[in-house]
Amino acid sequence: MKKILLPVIALLAVALVFQSCKKSKKVIVTRAINIRGLFTLTGSGSTLGKTSSAAIQLAAEDVNKYFASKDLPYSIGVDVTDTKHSADLAASQFTQAKAEGISFIVGPQSSSELAALKPLVDASKILVVSQSSTAGSLAIAGDAIFRFCPSDKIEGAASANTIFKDGKKGLVTVALNDAGNRGLQTSVGEAFTAKGGVVSTVTPYAVTTTDYSAVVADIKTRVADLSTTFGADKVAVYLASFDEGIEIFKLAANEPALTGVKWYGGDGAVLSAAFTGTAAVADFAIATGFSAPSVGLPASFEPKYAPVIKRIKDKTGLEADAFALAAYDAVWAIAYTIEANNGDVSDFEKIKASFVEQANKHDGISGSDKLDEAGDRATGSFDYFGIVKEGDIYSWEFVRTSED
Repeated sequence: MKKILLPVIALLAVALVFQSCKKSKKVIVTRAINIRGLFTLTGSGSTLGKTSSAAIQLAAEDVNKYFASKDLPYSIGVDVTDTKHSADLAASQFTQAKAEGISFIVGPQSSSELAALKPLVDASKILVVSQSSTAGSLAIAGDAIFRFCPSDKIEGAASANTIFKDGKKGLVTVALNDAGNRGLQTSVGEAFTAKGGVVSTVTPYAVTTTDYSAVVADIKTRVADLSTTFGADKVAVYLASFDEGIEIFKLAANEPALTGVKWYGGDGAVLSAAFTGTAAVADFAIATGFSAPSVGLPASFEPKYAPVIKRIKDKTGLEADAFALAAYDAVWAIAYTIEANNGDVSDFEKIKASFVEQANKHDGISGSDKLDEAGDRATGSFDYFGIVKEGDIYSWEFVRTSED
């Protein structure tokens, strides 16, 4: 009997072990690699800051699903600090991120903040990807700062071309005195002059300005001078600003000479809730045909970006533009870099080189992530948006596109 029972027991034991193995699940223990977002969540520029914050959170969710589907032993975590659009605060937050051992930063969104970070980045081993800084002065090859948007040279040329094609011969340019907006003022002015137009440049106003009366008076004088030469219908004003631009609009709305010419803006104003939140400001924008550019979204990529735009709006109540989607793309480029290095981010020079390789290799949801030699997005078209009124509601609406 024993000779018969032993083989049976052995077979049962094997069967039980086999069954147990079938029921067990593979457990992957992951370690988190953290990404810090430096965005403006309060104050001027907060619309982009809020949509960018939502974008990187959603990207982290999607990346971690991708990592899990491949049973990879790592994940990413994201958190965001509010720079309040302050260069000093952004620099302080970068230093804190360094102390915490953060390897990747998305943001900050303005060129003045990024310029404040530049010497700190150069002395650190942290890879920084800004979704919206455009200043040409920050287009430096070989550093650890990358920008997922075209530089001001590209945007400036496109804006100048649009203004010139609209039949304008004289252009008054105005800008906030920070790296990005000052750079746009210069780029637009140079490109417009190269096309044969005449530019009258207002001295950039300080970031600390609270009374814009002198700025508006200067604009008025320059518009009058150009109108004498070309006629008001051939004159325009270009304003490179953030949300503080609404204060200029409030004063300009009381000047018939300024409501009688067309106004254009830079990317710091586009889709901002500040410009639609006050009736006097929005009415001035409508009266002057004000429009501002955002990096364009290729129609062929709509199946990729449309669902993310909806998810961001569901999360924030705000419309995301291409800059916010570039923040989403930045997280994915970082994720591909982490994957390409098997989760090892300790070799900084290798990570930098790998990031460029992965960005050039993978398209994002907002278009090609291909970088130029300075680490900025190599190409880009621009979509122009203006303000419309339906009933008592003001909103931004697509006006036209430019491939220039």
